Amino acid sequence: MTINLQLQQAFAQHNALKIISGLNNFDRDRVAATVKAATAGGATFVDIAADPDLVRLARHLTPLPICTSAVEPEKLVRAVEAGADLIEIGNFDSFYAQGRRFEADEVLELTGQTRALLPNIALSVTVPHILELDKQVELAQALVEAGADIIQTEGGTSSAPTHAGTLGLVEKAAPTLAAAYSIARAVSVPVLCASGLSDVTAPMAIAAGASGVGVGSAINQLNDEVAMVAAVRRLVEALGTVKRVGAIA
Repeated sequence: MTINLQLQQAFAQHNALKIISGLNNFDRDRVAATVKAATAGGATFVDIAADPDLVRLARHLTPLPICTSAVEPEKLVRAVEAGADLIEIGNFDSFYAQGRRFEADEVLELTGQTRALLPNIALSVTVPHILELDKQVELAQALVEAGADIIQTEGGTSSAPTHAGTLGLVEKAAPTLAAAYSIARAVSVPVLCASGLSDVTAPMAIAAGASGVGVGSAINQLNDEVAMVAAVRRLVEALGTVKRVGAIA
């Protein structure tokens, strides 16, 4: 499936930035604030819950490509009908606190169901961090064969930083960075590194092989729109100063 030209270019340049409002965030005001901050701050695209009303709201607020996330294929169909540009199976983080797990077989099945319903739209699929790293790589390869156009990593919710400051930020990002490094070398599609990232660790994701990063709570949990825009701009600047390293020894 052909990815939006703007996204293609960002992935090719390894500086795509997705700002995530949250798969289970249906608060119109919070979603609107996140979308506006992403737009003003210079993000590449936004990711919102797969709700038709939110898609229409976002379309009114931004010219950026709109990704919608869900774990139910039918919701993705309705979001596409409302104007979403691409879809995401994943952003599983919000489910883990509820004790909800996503195993490889279920993610692969959801991907197949979604592709059957929506064969002509760009599809991103998250690889659950609860899997062992080698199993994440195997699943990513299977997902690409099943029709995934983008693979997203995660892991921020599983990390338990023991230090404050910069070292703590690196510790928090370690699981998703490790996944991005391993998966990027195993698949031919863009890898989006997400979950637990900041302006400190976003460049590390690119150096590890990711084509872009996804950031959610570092933006959407802020209570001031000016601060949200500033946080997005720091991420854009951080991605603009890094050059991808072919391989990290």
